Amino acid sequence: MTPTSITTGRDGQAAAEPAYPMVRTCPFDPPAELAQLRAENPVGRVRLWDGSSPWLITRYEDVRRILSDPRVSSETDRPGYPIQSEAMRIGRVFTRSFIGMDDPKHARYRKMITSDFTARSTEALRPVVEKLVNDLLDEMEHGPRPVDLVKAFALPLPSMVICHMLGVPYPDHAFFQSCSRALLDTTAGPEAATRANEELWDYLTDLLAAKEAEPTDDILGRLAQRYIRTGLLSRDDAVCMATLLLVAGHETTANMIALGTLTLLEHPEQAAEVREGGTAVVKSAVEELLRLWTVLHTGRRRVALEDIEIGGVTIRAGEGIIAASESANRDSAVFASPDELDIHRGSNHHVAFGFGVHQCLGQPLARLELQMAYPALLRRFPGLHLAVPLEEIRFRDKMVVYGVQELPVSW
Repeated sequence: MTPTSITTGRDGQAAAEPAYPMVRTCPFDPPAELAQLRAENPVGRVRLWDGSSPWLITRYEDVRRILSDPRVSSETDRPGYPIQSEAMRIGRVFTRSFIGMDDPKHARYRKMITSDFTARSTEALRPVVEKLVNDLLDEMEHGPRPVDLVKAFALPLPSMVICHMLGVPYPDHAFFQSCSRALLDTTAGPEAATRANEELWDYLTDLLAAKEAEPTDDILGRLAQRYIRTGLLSRDDAVCMATLLLVAGHETTANMIALGTLTLLEHPEQAAEVREGGTAVVKSAVEELLRLWTVLHTGRRRVALEDIEIGGVTIRAGEGIIAASESANRDSAVFASPDELDIHRGSNHHVAFGFGVHQCLGQPLARLELQMAYPALLRRFPGLHLAVPLEEIRFRDKMVVYGVQELPVSW
C-alpha cells in the first residue's frame, strides 16, 4: 500500500490510508492489498486522486448490502461523491445519465429503454450476433497471422451489436471508440477529456436530431419519436443516455472477450470444455470469467444520505463510499479458492454487474455475446494460442474498464 495520510482504525489505533485504486502486482488478480483489507479492515478509509478519503467496502456481503441500501445515493454531483478521475469529473457536465441518479428519476429514465434489454429482447438478437461472430471469424481465418484479437474480434463484435441496437452507423466506430477511450482513461487530462466529451456530444446530438426528423426502428429512433418529440425527454438527457449506452455497450464486453480468451488459453483443459461443452458449461464458464475479472475494477461509487452502520463502522451522512466489487468477487467467505478459475463453480452470485436497483441494464446482452463468442472462437481455431510471451501483454490498468491493449494470437 502507499500511505498518503493517517486516520484512526476500528481499534482506535493510528492507521495509514492506502491510495485507491491500488497497484496490481499480478495482472490476473486484483491488488493483493484488497485481500488484506477484507481480513483486517473491511470498512476503512482510502485516499483518492483528489485527496478525498471515502470509505472502501471490501467484503461480499457488505458490498451487496450497501449497494441495495436506500440510504446511499448514486447522484454524482452530491458533495462527498467519490469521483474516479479528473476525466470523469469533467464528464459529469456532459453525460449525467440515469446511472448517476436516484429513484424516482433513475427509474423513470431507465424504464424508457428497459424493454430493449430484457432477456427476451436480447434472445431475439441471437441470429444477428451469430452472423456477426461468424463473419468476423471468417475474416480472421482468411487474414494474416498473427492477429490482434482485440482489433479483429473482441472490440468489433460488441461495437457492431450496440450500433445495430442503437442505430449508430458502424463506419463511425473509430471515432466513438477513440472518444470512449479518452472518457475512461483515468490519466486523461482536462483538455483531452473535454474534447472527447464535446465531440461525442455533438455527434450524438446530430444523430438524434436526424432520427427526430426521420423515424428509425432502433433504440435512439424510438427515444427520439416517443420521448423527445413528445416532451417527455429533453434532448440533452437523450444525448446523455445515448452516450452511456454507446460507451458501456461495447467497452465492457470487448474487454471481457479478450480477457476471458486469454484466461482460457492459460487453462487449456477448461478451454477444451468450453469448446466442446454444451450450453450449461458455457454459461457457467461465462459467469466464472465475469466473477474472476470484474472489469469495472475501481468500485461502485456512492455517497451516504444518512448515518449508516456497516461492518462495525459508522459511515456519516455526506461521506463517500466505494463498494469494491472486484474485491467482493474474490471473497473466500463466499467463493472457495476465489483466485482460481473454476468453470464448474456452480452457484455463482457474483457482483460483476453490480447489485440492487442500479445493477447493469445490459447484462443479458453481455451474457449473450460472451456465451456466443468464446465457444465459437475456440471451435473455429482449436489451436488458438498467444503469439507473444505472456509477459509482453500490456494491460489497461489505468482505465475505468480493465482489459488488454492488444492480444496477439495465432493458430
